[in-house]
Amino acid sequence: MACVGANAGHTPPACQHVGVDVRWIWVFLDCPQPAGAAWEFWCRATGSTLSSRRGERGEFATLLPAQGDPWLKVQEVRTGGGVHLDLDVPDVDTAVGQAVRLGAREVHRYPEGTVVVMTSPGGFTFCVTAWNGRERTGWRPGPGSDGDAVDQVALDIPPDLYAAEVAFWSHLLGVEPERGSRAEFVVLTLSPPLRLRLLLHRLDEPGDRTTVTGHVDLACADRAATRARHVGLGAIHVGEGARWSVMRGVGTAAYCLTDRDPRTGRLP
Repeated sequence: MACVGANAGHTPPACQHVGVDVRWIWVFLDCPQPAGAAWEFWCRATGSTLSSRRGERGEFATLLPAQGDPWLKVQEVRTGGGVHLDLDVPDVDTAVGQAVRLGAREVHRYPEGTVVVMTSPGGFTFCVTAWNGRERTGWRPGPGSDGDAVDQVALDIPPDLYAAEVAFWSHLLGVEPERGSRAEFVVLTLSPPLRLRLLLHRLDEPGDRTTVTGHVDLACADRAATRARHVGLGAIHVGEGARWSVMRGVGTAAYCLTDRDPRTGRLP
């Protein structure tokens, strides 16, 4: 797992599509049941408070930042865990049609038609969801997070799926792909008020991976201090890279701390 991001540099060929009309993107942290300890960890790690539970089993909640609009949600899942994205759009059917034409697959459509579960060409799960009409101004890290921000979702992509995955996400979101700080990285940076970035990471070897997986990255003002704080919250330090630390939170999947500037998302 390697997770840093982009600096200024050359970009791949330009997008030729306008992209889906995405009004907001939610990052879902999917935590295996029972998820109470994992939810508490992410609240403390991000300086957030937990909303009331929602869903038939109380399986959903939102992490409410101290300032700005929320962008992180937590979900208790029966098996697995990891991360997925929800794309809020004004017209679900139109967005789903665009995604299918770009290579996505529709997996499940809820009866009310406001949520459609899909997978990317490489198998990464995301949802197209009905936008509630609320205009959002953006978000900022809360004071309890030491200025750190969960601002990036990294997709770890087997090499034979990489070209299709880069093409899909850049065209779906209408974002120019940017070369990252390493040859195996491409970054998609969304325009304000959306601050989320996608880091598309080409794995060196396919190994036994047959599908795209994902994890979240934090931009850290002081990575060593953040690593120590997260360990104090119960996280496990898994390993070190050149500009990142691999961590595993309490009852949650692996994630990375990076040296990127929380204000800009870029390496200093």
